[in-house]
Amino acid sequence: MSIYLEIPQLDQHFPYRLLLNDGMTIVFPHWHKEIEIIYAKTGRVNIGLDGEVITLEEGEIIYFASGQPHYFLASPESVRYVYQFDLKLFDEQILRKCESNSLFTLFEEGQRHSRYWPEAFTETMRKLLLELFELENTETQGENYLILSLLYRLVGECYRFLPKQRTAKNKKVPNTIQQKETLQRLNNVFDYIENHYQEVIAINDIAHYVGFSPYYFTRFFKANTGQTFMQFLTEYRVNQAQFILGNEKLPMAEVAEKAGFASVKTFHHVFKESVGHSPLQYQKMMNQLSS
Repeated sequence: MSIYLEIPQLDQHFPYRLLLNDGMTIVFPHWHKEIEIIYAKTGRVNIGLDGEVITLEEGEIIYFASGQPHYFLASPESVRYVYQFDLKLFDEQILRKCESNSLFTLFEEGQRHSRYWPEAFTETMRKLLLELFELENTETQGENYLILSLLYRLVGECYRFLPKQRTAKNKKVPNTIQQKETLQRLNNVFDYIENHYQEVIAINDIAHYVGFSPYYFTRFFKANTGQTFMQFLTEYRVNQAQFILGNEKLPMAEVAEKAGFASVKTFHHVFKESVGHSPLQYQKMMNQLSS
């Protein structure tokens, strides 16, 4: 199983789970089709998202839409609640009335970080998340009904009050990414990347591995990730480099090699262009966050 694509082990009949992670639970770059909500219960949580590190302050909330890559860096003296649920919990054919956006679009276009939400909406969401956590730690008759009622309320509040992102994202993950068969095929690709990203990877190599012609593979990958394969591979290597720089103290040449870059010069150029800081500057920033 690729560490970049994560398929959470959710109950197929009730696809929801809640996790409690301390600040030293680091998580490699990954994505999944489920919606994931993070609530910083105590301390500050350092999260890699969209090519940068976001510090979630105590009491703040952030969510990841379907297919959005993210990872967690060391965040000493912090505790976070992690909520994951599949959108198939909600029967949109029955429930959607006058809403123009699908659930997928609602979360895809919404503002991820509670720092930019209306205060009353943030407080409502915080209360709902805490109620879900309380249910997790008590044995209650009708527990699943209560959980589902809170998730329905959460989605309803998002339809009413979740602001849209200020600027539209260039990358869109199509609805096809939610299909299990497509995820499994993509996972073969990510398995190959995970095992070979430190080597030179040509389109012909990866296409042959998954049993596609180069032409078909190129179209398939772009349609289901919103990126070309080479763009994705570069982003994957940059994410690996960010993770290494945030958690290990290594010379830049070794970081470049471990992240799959052909040379330190290429690593420096690509990293700075993508992240906005040189690898050394980024490493110093991460050291300050973790201290």
